[in-house]
Amino acid sequence: MIKVISFKICPFVQRVTAALEAKQIPYEIEYISLKDKPQWFLDLAPNGQVPVLVTESGTALFESDAIIEYIEDEFGPIEAGVSNEQRALDRAWSYLGSKNYLTQCGTMSSKDKATFEDRVERFTKAFGKVEAHLSGETKFFKSEELSNVDLAWLPLLHRAAIIKKHTDFDFLCGLPKTQAWQSALLETGIAEKTVSADFESLFTDFYLSSTYLGTGEDVQQSSVCSSSSCCG
Repeated sequence: MIKVISFKICPFVQRVTAALEAKQIPYEIEYISLKDKPQWFLDLAPNGQVPVLVTESGTALFESDAIIEYIEDEFGPIEAGVSNEQRALDRAWSYLGSKNYLTQCGTMSSKDKATFEDRVERFTKAFGKVEAHLSGETKFFKSEELSNVDLAWLPLLHRAAIIKKHTDFDFLCGLPKTQAWQSALLETGIAEKTVSADFESLFTDFYLSSTYLGTGEDVQQSSVCSSSSCCG
């Protein structure tokens, strides 16, 4: 069986487990501590990072983009009949999502108001591009069916929903089409299937314990929200 080596709150891992769940591919998962990486893991991962996917033949694959391509090549695409041109476009939109994982992590980790607001302004530009692209006429990014783009943006949208739940701050404030996409994606239940049972607790402990978002101060959205009408 395929094995995924993971750190529990890593967004790059969630993208990989989402691809496996969407294709209903059986896998097992092993969690490690990034503060104390075991030598056997470092022997498998030249980059020293999660995720690592160990294939059934024992080959260790690293870098999430490469792993996603392997899953598609080995088990077939999540969508049938996608042209090469559309597949390339999907990969581009997926990359736009994944390259913002660490940006979101940094934003949520901000220790003071000024840093937080500066990072929010830069981070949410990616969501603004999504908002401009979405038609608002389909449930998911492209259609009524899940695509690789949806799975790539799932970690961002899932984490944004948890932050809103615990702090009332909405990274998607003023972006109604993106909010609708987020809701549709989370309503599938795939987010819960792609993380550990204690994910939300670990996530909030990490990002809301000693950060500006977690201070209990009134985190104002007016300075970073593109439309104050959604923040009533």
